[in-house]
Amino acid sequence: MRRASLGLFAFVSLSIVTPACAQAPLSEKNVSMGLSLAIIQGALDQCAKDGYKVSVVIVDKGGNVAASVRGDGTGPHTLEFARMKAYTARTRNQPSLATQKQMEDPAFAFLRQIPNVVGVGGGVPIHAGNEVIGGVGVSGAPGGEKDEVCANAGLAKVADALK
Repeated sequence: MRRASLGLFAFVSLSIVTPACAQAPLSEKNVSMGLSLAIIQGALDQCAKDGYKVSVVIVDKGGNVAASVRGDGTGPHTLEFARMKAYTARTRNQPSLATQKQMEDPAFAFLRQIPNVVGVGGGVPIHAGNEVIGGVGVSGAPGGEKDEVCANAGLAKVADALK
């Protein structure tokens, strides 16, 4: 009888505690609007200095667009392509140039089946410490390597805030 009472007490206790823990809100790092705008401006400044007209997109931790700018004189496709580069960097947790190299390997052919993942340089993950909290994508320079330089320049502008 004593054992049954102890078991019932344990069950009731866990029944009360478990739902309370399950209802606690999540607390996680993510990109902010201010951070997004600073990265975009840094990327645009670098590409302008290099003579390129580009579009820049920031995606958040969930891969959703947080901010975007279609640069003056850019083609209509650059905004969407920048979004896909940023999404690739975020979802793969690596620069999209690295994904491009992986796609050349038949073992990674499955990557071509993932919607919105592209194998072109210009997308870079946004890290806050060791955690990936988003991605930046740049499109419009003549080559993904040049787009990636601009994306990295944007991240360099906010490096202290991401430590």
